[in-house]
Amino acid sequence: MNLPVKPLLWLYNIYAMLLFVLLMFIIFPFVLIASFMGPVQGGNAIYRICMLWGDIWFPLVCIIHKNIYEWPHDKKKPYIFVTNHISFLDAAVIVKTYRQPIRALGKKETASVPVFGYIYKNAIVTVDRDNAADRSKSVSKLKAVLRKHISVLIFPEGTFNKTGNALKPFFDGAFRIAIETQTPIKPVLFLDVYNRMPFGKLFTLTPGKSRAVFMQEIAVTGLTIKDIETLKQKVYKQMEERLLQYGASWVKKA
Repeated sequence: MNLPVKPLLWLYNIYAMLLFVLLMFIIFPFVLIASFMGPVQGGNAIYRICMLWGDIWFPLVCIIHKNIYEWPHDKKKPYIFVTNHISFLDAAVIVKTYRQPIRALGKKETASVPVFGYIYKNAIVTVDRDNAADRSKSVSKLKAVLRKHISVLIFPEGTFNKTGNALKPFFDGAFRIAIETQTPIKPVLFLDVYNRMPFGKLFTLTPGKSRAVFMQEIAVTGLTIKDIETLKQKVYKQMEERLLQYGASWVKKA
Protein backbone atom coordinates (compact mmCIF):
# COMPACT_ATOMS: atom_id res chain seq x y z
CA MET A 1 0.00 0.00 0.00
CA ASN A 2 1.50 3.41 -0.98
CA LEU A 3 2.00 6.11 1.63
CA PRO A 4 -0.85 8.49 0.63
CA VAL A 5 -3.37 5.67 1.06
CA LYS A 6 -2.30 4.59 4.57
CA PRO A 7 -3.43 7.76 6.38
CA LEU A 8 -6.80 7.56 4.62
CA LEU A 9 -7.17 3.93 5.71
CA TRP A 10 -6.31 4.85 9.31
CA LEU A 11 -8.87 7.68 9.28
CA TYR A 12 -11.49 5.35 7.82
CA ASN A 13 -10.80 2.76 10.53
CA ILE A 14 -10.96 5.34 13.31
CA TYR A 15 -14.27 6.59 11.91
CA ALA A 16 -15.65 3.05 11.62
CA MET A 17 -14.54 2.19 15.16
CA LEU A 18 -15.98 5.34 16.71
CA LEU A 19 -19.26 4.82 14.84
CA PHE A 20 -19.32 1.18 16.01
CA VAL A 21 -18.98 2.27 19.64
CA LEU A 22 -21.40 5.19 19.34
CA LEU A 23 -24.14 2.98 17.90
CA MET A 24 -23.51 0.41 20.65
CA PHE A 25 -24.10 3.09 23.28
CA ILE A 26 -27.28 4.21 21.49
CA ILE A 27 -28.82 0.73 21.42
CA PHE A 28 -27.59 -0.23 24.91
CA PRO A 29 -30.63 1.16 26.85
CA PHE A 30 -32.99 -0.81 24.59
CA VAL A 31 -30.90 -3.97 25.07
CA LEU A 32 -30.97 -3.40 28.82
CA ILE A 33 -34.77 -3.21 28.80
CA ALA A 34 -35.10 -6.28 26.55
CA SER A 35 -32.78 -8.30 28.82
CA PHE A 36 -35.51 -8.30 31.49
CA MET A 37 -37.97 -9.97 29.09
CA GLY A 38 -36.48 -13.44 29.54
CA PRO A 39 -33.99 -15.55 27.56
CA VAL A 40 -36.38 -16.35 24.71
CA GLN A 41 -38.48 -13.23 24.10
CA GLY A 42 -35.75 -10.94 25.38
CA GLY A 43 -33.01 -12.70 23.43
CA ASN A 44 -35.03 -12.45 20.21
CA ALA A 45 -35.68 -8.74 20.86
CA ILE A 46 -31.98 -8.10 21.50
CA TYR A 47 -31.05 -9.82 18.26
CA ARG A 48 -33.54 -7.65 16.35
CA ILE A 49 -31.98 -4.58 17.96
CA CYS A 50 -28.56 -5.80 16.86
CA MET A 51 -29.91 -6.29 13.34
CA LEU A 52 -30.97 -2.64 13.36
CA TRP A 53 -27.47 -1.70 14.55
CA GLY A 54 -26.01 -3.58 11.58
CA ASP A 55 -28.47 -2.01 9.14
CA ILE A 56 -27.11 1.40 10.19
CA TRP A 57 -23.40 0.67 10.67
CA PHE A 58 -22.67 -1.28 7.48
CA PRO A 59 -23.98 1.32 4.99
CA LEU A 60 -22.31 4.16 6.91
CA VAL A 61 -18.91 2.44 6.63
CA CYS A 62 -19.62 1.60 2.96
CA ILE A 63 -19.68 -2.17 3.37
CA ILE A 64 -22.46 -3.49 1.17
CA HIS A 65 -23.76 -6.84 2.33
CA LYS A 66 -25.63 -9.36 0.19
CA ASN A 67 -27.10 -12.75 1.04
CA ILE A 68 -26.95 -15.35 -1.75
CA TYR A 69 -29.41 -18.23 -1.50
CA GLU A 70 -28.26 -21.20 -3.57
CA TRP A 71 -31.36 -23.07 -2.40
CA PRO A 72 -34.73 -21.88 -1.03
CA HIS A 73 -34.42 -20.91 2.63
CA ASP A 74 -37.23 -21.18 5.20
CA LYS A 75 -36.64 -18.55 7.90
CA LYS A 76 -39.34 -20.07 10.10
CA LYS A 77 -37.53 -23.40 10.31
CA PRO A 78 -34.85 -24.01 12.98
CA TYR A 79 -31.40 -24.94 11.68
CA ILE A 80 -27.94 -25.49 12.98
CA PHE A 81 -26.00 -23.01 10.87
CA VAL A 82 -22.29 -23.75 10.39
CA THR A 83 -20.08 -20.98 9.05
CA ASN A 84 -16.39 -20.53 8.27
CA HIS A 85 -14.42 -18.33 10.69
CA ILE A 86 -11.72 -16.14 9.16
CA SER A 87 -12.05 -12.54 10.46
CA PHE A 88 -12.92 -10.36 13.44
CA LEU A 89 -15.64 -8.96 11.20
CA ASP A 90 -17.50 -12.30 11.33
CA ALA A 91 -19.30 -11.28 14.53
CA ALA A 92 -20.68 -8.12 12.93
CA VAL A 93 -21.65 -9.83 9.68
CA ILE A 94 -23.83 -12.31 11.61
CA VAL A 95 -26.61 -9.74 12.10
CA LYS A 96 -26.66 -8.90 8.38
CA THR A 97 -26.66 -12.55 7.34
CA TYR A 98 -29.11 -14.29 9.64
CA ARG A 99 -32.41 -12.42 9.47
CA GLN A 100 -34.33 -14.70 11.81
CA PRO A 101 -34.25 -15.64 15.52
CA ILE A 102 -30.85 -17.19 16.21
CA ARG A 103 -28.34 -17.80 18.99
CA ALA A 104 -24.67 -18.03 18.14
CA LEU A 105 -22.11 -19.89 20.23
CA GLY A 106 -19.32 -17.51 21.25
CA LYS A 107 -16.30 -17.19 23.50
CA LYS A 108 -17.14 -16.44 27.12
CA GLU A 109 -14.21 -14.06 27.63
CA THR A 110 -15.67 -11.54 25.15
CA ALA A 111 -18.54 -10.94 27.58
CA SER A 112 -16.14 -9.02 29.84
CA VAL A 113 -15.84 -6.12 27.36
CA PRO A 114 -17.75 -3.08 28.72
CA VAL A 115 -21.13 -2.34 27.06
CA PHE A 116 -20.47 -4.59 24.05
CA GLY A 117 -19.94 -7.54 26.38
CA TYR A 118 -23.36 -7.05 27.99
CA ILE A 119 -25.06 -7.00 24.60
CA TYR A 120 -22.95 -9.96 23.47
CA LYS A 121 -23.76 -12.26 26.41
CA ASN A 122 -27.49 -11.53 26.16
CA ALA A 123 -27.64 -12.18 22.42
CA ILE A 124 -25.66 -15.44 22.22
CA VAL A 125 -24.76 -18.58 24.15
CA THR A 126 -21.29 -18.24 25.67
CA VAL A 127 -18.82 -21.05 26.24
CA ASP A 128 -15.51 -21.47 28.03
CA ARG A 129 -13.80 -24.00 25.80
CA ASP A 130 -11.22 -24.84 28.46
CA ASN A 131 -13.88 -25.84 30.98
CA ALA A 132 -15.59 -29.20 30.39
CA ALA A 133 -18.50 -28.39 32.72
CA ASP A 134 -19.11 -25.06 30.96
CA ARG A 135 -18.99 -26.73 27.54
CA SER A 136 -21.62 -29.22 28.67
CA LYS A 137 -23.79 -26.40 30.04
CA SER A 138 -23.52 -24.51 26.74
CA VAL A 139 -24.58 -27.59 24.77
CA SER A 140 -27.65 -27.93 27.02
CA LYS A 141 -28.52 -24.27 26.37
CA LEU A 142 -28.22 -24.73 22.61
CA LYS A 143 -30.50 -27.75 22.72
CA ALA A 144 -33.03 -25.76 24.76
CA VAL A 145 -32.88 -22.98 22.16
CA LEU A 146 -33.61 -25.46 19.37
CA ARG A 147 -36.62 -26.78 21.29
CA LYS A 148 -38.00 -23.23 21.15
CA HIS A 149 -37.69 -23.37 17.33
CA ILE A 150 -34.81 -20.88 17.38
CA SER A 151 -31.82 -21.60 15.15
CA VAL A 152 -28.27 -21.78 16.44
CA LEU A 153 -25.00 -20.75 14.80
CA ILE A 154 -21.73 -22.55 15.42
CA PHE A 155 -18.31 -21.88 13.90
CA PRO A 156 -17.18 -25.53 13.61
CA GLU A 157 -13.53 -24.53 13.15
CA GLY A 158 -13.62 -23.14 16.69
CA THR A 159 -11.05 -20.39 16.11
CA PHE A 160 -9.66 -18.38 13.20
CA ASN A 161 -8.50 -20.45 10.26
CA LYS A 162 -4.81 -19.61 9.89
CA THR A 163 -3.89 -22.71 7.91
CA GLY A 164 -3.90 -21.22 4.43
CA ASN A 165 -6.53 -23.80 3.48
CA ALA A 166 -10.18 -23.07 2.74
CA LEU A 167 -11.10 -24.44 6.18
CA LYS A 168 -9.36 -25.83 9.23
CA PRO A 169 -10.52 -29.16 10.72
CA PHE A 170 -13.97 -29.13 12.30
CA PHE A 171 -14.85 -29.96 15.89
CA ASP A 172 -17.65 -32.46 16.55
CA GLY A 173 -19.98 -30.21 18.57
CA ALA A 174 -22.30 -28.86 15.88
CA PHE A 175 -22.75 -32.28 14.30
CA ARG A 176 -23.35 -34.08 17.57
CA ILE A 177 -26.05 -31.55 18.52
CA ALA A 178 -27.61 -31.83 15.05
CA ILE A 179 -27.90 -35.61 15.35
CA GLU A 180 -29.05 -35.60 18.97
CA THR A 181 -31.79 -33.05 18.26
CA GLN A 182 -32.48 -34.22 14.68
CA THR A 183 -32.04 -30.64 13.44
CA PRO A 184 -30.88 -30.10 9.84
CA ILE A 185 -27.55 -28.42 9.20
CA LYS A 186 -27.38 -25.39 6.94
CA PRO A 187 -23.85 -24.42 5.79
CA VAL A 188 -23.31 -20.69 5.23
CA LEU A 189 -20.15 -19.22 3.70
CA PHE A 190 -18.68 -15.81 4.58
CA LEU A 191 -16.84 -14.97 1.37
CA ASP A 192 -15.47 -11.44 1.76
CA VAL A 193 -14.85 -10.84 5.46
CA TYR A 194 -11.14 -11.68 5.09
CA ASN A 195 -10.81 -9.04 2.36
CA ARG A 196 -12.66 -6.49 4.49
CA MET A 197 -10.66 -7.21 7.67
CA PRO A 198 -7.91 -9.86 7.88
CA PHE A 199 -7.43 -11.45 11.30
CA GLY A 200 -4.49 -10.39 13.46
CA LYS A 201 -4.09 -6.90 11.98
CA LEU A 202 -5.25 -3.50 13.24
CA PHE A 203 -6.56 -0.63 11.09
CA THR A 204 -7.14 -2.91 8.09
CA LEU A 205 -10.92 -2.62 7.69
CA THR A 206 -11.77 -1.61 4.13
CA PRO A 207 -15.05 -0.68 2.42
CA GLY A 208 -16.46 -2.97 -0.24
CA LYS A 209 -18.70 -5.98 -0.71
CA SER A 210 -19.67 -8.60 1.84
CA ARG A 211 -21.38 -11.78 0.69
CA ALA A 212 -22.88 -14.69 2.61
CA VAL A 213 -23.86 -17.84 0.73
CA PHE A 214 -26.64 -20.08 2.06
CA MET A 215 -26.00 -23.61 0.83
CA GLN A 216 -28.45 -26.51 0.65
CA GLU A 217 -29.52 -27.86 4.02
CA ILE A 218 -28.19 -31.25 5.05
CA ALA A 219 -30.74 -33.55 6.68
CA VAL A 220 -29.75 -35.68 9.66
CA THR A 221 -32.96 -37.71 9.93
CA GLY A 222 -32.20 -41.21 11.16
CA LEU A 223 -28.50 -40.55 11.83
CA THR A 224 -26.98 -41.70 15.11
CA ILE A 225 -23.93 -40.78 17.16
CA LYS A 226 -21.94 -43.30 15.13
CA ASP A 227 -22.48 -41.07 12.09
CA ILE A 228 -20.89 -37.92 13.53
CA GLU A 229 -17.58 -38.28 11.70
CA THR A 230 -19.24 -39.09 8.37
CA LEU A 231 -21.60 -36.11 8.70
CA LYS A 232 -18.77 -33.79 9.72
CA GLN A 233 -16.63 -34.78 6.75
CA LYS A 234 -19.59 -34.45 4.37
CA VAL A 235 -20.29 -30.88 5.50
CA TYR A 236 -16.58 -30.03 5.47
CA LYS A 237 -16.15 -31.29 1.91
CA GLN A 238 -19.17 -29.41 0.60
CA MET A 239 -18.14 -26.13 2.23
CA GLU A 240 -14.53 -26.52 1.10
CA GLU A 241 -15.55 -27.17 -2.50
CA ARG A 242 -17.81 -24.13 -2.65
CA LEU A 243 -15.23 -21.83 -1.01
CA LEU A 244 -12.66 -22.90 -3.61
CA GLN A 245 -15.20 -22.40 -6.41
CA TYR A 246 -15.96 -18.90 -5.14
CA GLY A 247 -12.21 -18.17 -5.02
CA ALA A 248 -11.71 -17.66 -1.26
CA SER A 249 -8.90 -15.13 -1.03
CA TRP A 250 -7.25 -16.57 2.09
CA VAL A 251 -6.44 -19.89 0.41
CA LYS A 252 -2.73 -20.18 -0.35
CA LYS A 253 -2.19 -21.66 -3.77
CA ALA A 254 0.03 -24.74 -3.91
